Amino acid sequence: MASHIGKLPVTVPAGVEVKIDGDVVTAKGSKGSDSYTLPQGITAKLDGNEIFVEAADDERQTRAKHGLSRSIIASIVKGVHDGFTRRLQIVGTGYRATAKGKGIEFSLGYSHTITVNPPEGVEFEIPNPNEVIVKGTDKQVVGQVAANIRKLRSPEPYKGKGIKYDDERIIRKAGKAGK
Repeated sequence: MASHIGKLPVTVPAGVEVKIDGDVVTAKGSKGSDSYTLPQGITAKLDGNEIFVEAADDERQTRAKHGLSRSIIASIVKGVHDGFTRRLQIVGTGYRATAKGKGIEFSLGYSHTITVNPPEGVEFEIPNPNEVIVKGTDKQVVGQVAANIRKLRSPEPYKGKGIKYDDERIIRKAGKAGK
């Protein structure tokens, strides 16, 4: 019994160059390059424009790493070709984001402003003061940076003020009943 996800091949789009050197899979594309070291018991081979990930045995741990490795390789290939983006919306009176060099300065109702600098491989875009777009080639890093920004002022359930993901729905609560 093999991993359902792991046995699917990863299709390499035109414009992406993939190199497999032992247990390191490296992909280069228009957005940059990224690599992944395969865990023990997992191998990858390139056949034309498809990458096949194979497991050495059928143990539970190996099957789990098989599917994980295939998904990470697929994310790397997509990241160097298309890139990943995460949109955040800032909701609230006086809450705003402004560009400061490569970073962002947030005014979120605190007594001070908060500056966030992007890690390597991530860039910020501010189309308007109430919207921030996090872009990069590494899906995990883009998601983590977006989560860290959201954590600066999580949306509260009564008025919905705070930083939320573009596709996130805030479940609203009723205020306390008056007498």
